[in-house]
Amino acid sequence: MSSFSITGLLADVHTQTVYPACITVNNGIIASVKQLEAQSETDLPYLLPGFIDSHVHIESSMLVPSEFARLAVVHGTVSTISDPHEIANVCGMKGVEFMIANGNTVPFKFNFGAPSCVPATIFETAGAALNADDVTALLERDEIKYLSEMMNFPGVLFGDEEVIKKINAAIRLGKPVDGHAPGLRGEQARDYIAAGYAGKITISTDHECFTAEEALDKLKYGMKIIIREGSAAKNFEALIGLLYDYPDHILFCSDDKHPDSLELGHINQLCARAVKKGIPLFNVLKAACVNPVLHYKLDVGLLRDGDAADFILVKDLETFEVVETYINGQQVAANGVSAIQTTKAEVINQFSCTPKTPADFETTWNGEKEIPVIEALDGQLITNRIQATPKVEDGKIVADTSRDILKIVVVNRYHDAPVAKAFIKNFGLQSGAMASTVAHDSHNIVAVGVDDESICRAVNLLVEAQGGVSCCDSLQGTTPRKEMVLALPVAGLMSNEDGYKVSAAYTAIDIMTKELGSTLTAPFMTLSFMALLVIPHLKLSDKGLFDGDSFSFV
Repeated sequence: MSSFSITGLLADVHTQTVYPACITVNNGIIASVKQLEAQSETDLPYLLPGFIDSHVHIESSMLVPSEFARLAVVHGTVSTISDPHEIANVCGMKGVEFMIANGNTVPFKFNFGAPSCVPATIFETAGAALNADDVTALLERDEIKYLSEMMNFPGVLFGDEEVIKKINAAIRLGKPVDGHAPGLRGEQARDYIAAGYAGKITISTDHECFTAEEALDKLKYGMKIIIREGSAAKNFEALIGLLYDYPDHILFCSDDKHPDSLELGHINQLCARAVKKGIPLFNVLKAACVNPVLHYKLDVGLLRDGDAADFILVKDLETFEVVETYINGQQVAANGVSAIQTTKAEVINQFSCTPKTPADFETTWNGEKEIPVIEALDGQLITNRIQATPKVEDGKIVADTSRDILKIVVVNRYHDAPVAKAFIKNFGLQSGAMASTVAHDSHNIVAVGVDDESICRAVNLLVEAQGGVSCCDSLQGTTPRKEMVLALPVAGLMSNEDGYKVSAAYTAIDIMTKELGSTLTAPFMTLSFMALLVIPHLKLSDKGLFDGDSFSFV
């Protein structure tokens, strides 16, 4: 590998100063950082460490890791803390191996964790299971950096044997344990963080805080807080103020980011927003670049002598528009163009259900005066539980577009089984249906629509494609039905095509849902979380309507 030098205005996170410097790189390593005399030129780019996404499910981008990297490096991202939980729920250990192997095909620093909750709960059907022995075997591998988010917080609090075995394995091996405890406060938060080790910080991060008050509770007990801004869950506004006072304990993440959103920006966007809000520059850079490296003990450089040459050049320290990105001294992006090439990945999947009929989606009325309804919230994973008078036609409970109460269904994708049905508010569709096999965490088929025939068609489009996202209009007499499908053949979660083409296709189908009436910012991303039982308050699994507060079926 060649040697080269780059001159710019170094934003030195170690001295918290900005000064002209010359960075010399030799064989992928920072050979020297030399401060220069003040220069009159004002057009020098700024030199920064590369950005890190501190918690992301690559699968949610609908791109395989190599394509995720191809898009992310354009925005200055050089590394991720990646939880392969999604594909593990579909394909088990084979899925984790796929992510590692595909990630290794490109010059990007993926840091995968050992999924802690596969399946996430016993109240849904997943495609695989990883027990404590499986998780321990993963944690013993050098390339596995941490125990992924421990979503089973009741299991932690009540000392579930399998849960504690997984946590103990991570502790024994000196690897961090990521948390997932939405809404947990006070003594419960303290006990969750200690995970049976009184007075210790065992589960050390959380990306699920809804409010600053909740985050402060967890900070008080020693946890680090990851501020999340993804395509559906957006907690930046609620939490960013914490970065004033806790610069060493805050990180940034996207968690789940769809391809159209990733094409537009990544962690660089959070930096720009934080600086605009008056957060000190070096507090921001700690969250975006430094704290993840220190917490997870990453092999990612921080622009010091002897570090890996992982750095970026940006036009300014307000917009953080990225000019160039380097990983291990290799230029991987310049002026908005990625140097990473598309390589078609293999296809692995698990999909065994057969086409459905409209009758499979009918909901019989049994005289109910009120029914529980999921209330979806734009920009949040959490939902509300409300009660509504059902609309009844011919002895069946049906959707009521006048009140924006639509039908939601979950279809088991791993074998044929009865369809789970319920009702949901705030999707806004006035016609047709939408469906997805990106359905956290077990990734069955989830669909929302205004009539059973449209729901059936949207579901069957995905059965035919063996996974993906779909949208269709309601039938209008003899007029051909308008329909679209974006196939995701890799585990029903990811495409193996060019990421920019996937982004364009996703944008088109997203537009179609909005033309059919959806008022949500990211309808498919919101839909993907309506079967996520570990987030309160009311969700739907393939086995039925689930109360996330009592952790039981309704």
